[in-house]
Amino acid sequence: MAGLRREPTARQTRLGIELRKLRDAAGLTGREAAAALGVSSAQINQIESGLSGVSEQRLRRLAAIYSCSDGKLIDALAAMATYRGRGWWEEYRGTLPTPFLDLPELEHHAHYRWDVEFLHVPGLLQTEDYARSLFSYVNPEFPQDEVERWVEHRMKRKVIVEGSEPIPYEAVIHEAALRIRVGDQTGTRAQLTRVLELSEADNVTVRVIPFALNGFGGAGSAMVYAGGPVPQLDTVVRDGPNGPVFIDAAAQLSRYRTLFRRVEAVSLEPEHSRDFIHKLAKELLTT
Repeated sequence: MAGLRREPTARQTRLGIELRKLRDAAGLTGREAAAALGVSSAQINQIESGLSGVSEQRLRRLAAIYSCSDGKLIDALAAMATYRGRGWWEEYRGTLPTPFLDLPELEHHAHYRWDVEFLHVPGLLQTEDYARSLFSYVNPEFPQDEVERWVEHRMKRKVIVEGSEPIPYEAVIHEAALRIRVGDQTGTRAQLTRVLELSEADNVTVRVIPFALNGFGGAGSAMVYAGGPVPQLDTVVRDGPNGPVFIDAAAQLSRYRTLFRRVEAVSLEPEHSRDFIHKLAKELLTT
């Protein structure tokens, strides 16, 4: 079939996954779905793998064939299928790994975002100097121009919390992440001050988990939770050996929603968290 994508984005792949979920729920094989739609089984496979797009008309026909009556989900899938925008992250295609382009695309379409961090300040709250120190340390073999490209990319991602149309953002940060000096003392204080500034925004909530908290077992590792237009299209992002890993299984989404709320419940309230961060920043003036 002509026009197949060589490397579907995570969003294109997700659309295919969701259509396959609907087909599986209907108890139909790919061959049966293809016959009902009037296409080849190869075309169904290509749509479900993200290698081929699907028109809104065909998508809605498939939803009817699969007896899906969830109008909000169908509308959200139709929006995914028909979106033709070209985001700012496309300028980095070919110079940064694909998963790191999928991440800002996911953020661009997210309706809200939750972060849990234990070792580093969340990327959306980082200063340029903090990000530069972090990338230089983690990738010491990178030449300076490549480090700067990563820093620039990270700073542009902050548009979802600092741009003209910011989304609700909640971050739960462990005290360890706030105390670890990724850069020097001055840079660390500047980073804490920036977190305080951003925490005052109407769309941003920052909570701190202090070392002194009893009965805290952690959350495994850092977590990003991006809310979709409907809960079925939420996405969890975890760090993997080759970059971000996207999780979309319903049971896993439910687990991570519960985990975030559990971590949030034991953290300090936003006002107390700001006081805590201010105290840490003040300590850096005397050490």
